[in-house]
Amino acid sequence: MLSEKIKLLFIQKGFVPLTEEERQEYTNVLIDLNIPLDSIFAEFNLATCGPTFSGRGNELYNVCWFKLYSDDLDYAIESARNILKIPDEYIPLDSFEAEGGFFYNRKTGEVLELELGQKLIDFQNGQLQPQWKDFNSFLEWFFELE
Repeated sequence: MLSEKIKLLFIQKGFVPLTEEERQEYTNVLIDLNIPLDSIFAEFNLATCGPTFSGRGNELYNVCWFKLYSDDLDYAIESARNILKIPDEYIPLDSFEAEGGFFYNRKTGEVLELELGQKLIDFQNGQLQPQWKDFNSFLEWFFELE
């Protein structure tokens, strides 16, 4: 379940909730992406219809919006797998601009921050583990709510 800090942030920022039709479309996207519907990640993406969320100088995707209305997510997934050699269980959370970005692990719920260079090499060699053990802790860090 989303933390109370995140729920309060959504209220304070006036994020617009999904209509019932949008919620069904977004749910179908999550199913297609093999994301558990009872996960914090799913709850976050089903909480509002906006395409991105700003924090710490970055833009975080609403993956459902990007899957429905843009080719960016498909391209990012393909690039992560084919170019960066990121395992299939990881889904990009942003556009990987400035040679860095965040990835969500669909199997564990962990979040990983990678950059080109040593961080990526360390991850590929099993020497770098996800920095956030769950999506709530990542969100609270991202939105500076810790």
